[in-house]
Amino acid sequence: MDPAHGHVAQGRGPDGGRPRHGGRQPGCGNTGSNKERDIRKQFVEADLVEVVVLLPENLFYNTTAPGIILVANRKKRHKGEVPLINASKLCSKGRPKNFLEDQHIAQIGRVYHDWRAEPGLSAVVTRDEVTKNDFNLSPSRYVATNGKEEVLPLEEAVVLLAEAEEERADADRQLDAVLTKLGFGGWRNGIMPEGNGAKS
Repeated sequence: MDPAHGHVAQGRGPDGGRPRHGGRQPGCGNTGSNKERDIRKQFVEADLVEVVVLLPENLFYNTTAPGIILVANRKKRHKGEVPLINASKLCSKGRPKNFLEDQHIAQIGRVYHDWRAEPGLSAVVTRDEVTKNDFNLSPSRYVATNGKEEVLPLEEAVVLLAEAEEERADADRQLDAVLTKLGFGGWRNGIMPEGNGAKS
């Protein structure tokens, strides 16, 4: 792994303890599961998210997908806020992989330590704002690069689709439970209680 990337992907925890590794690729959730969304919800509601950084694509040898760094901290400096850094364009092209140089790392670090929004690079969002966006913590959702709306990566789109399908399945199960209590348990098969004009 490129030394510059390793420098960003790991570091001492907020309490000065063991290094905490936050690098990951989006789209790692199980298809058809809402587990990733539920985990994000717990972290946001507990106000544990210190910062989220979207890395450039093609940094890792096992995938060309962009990576995400999420830092959790029980002793946040700014309660109820999360800086989201879209560093997807901060890299140098290499062969076979892109890499972060010292100036890229310094720019990411400066924005984080200054805790401020910078057009095209970062946004500081409130916990309420993240909640309204269904606990979406992707920096590309809040920070557009080059004045253009960021195209949703395929891996992230797959995760969001899986989450939506799981939510629909949950809603269907709840609806079935309510209708069953009302005597309409066979409604999906067109079977209705006698006297309702449907086949039995």
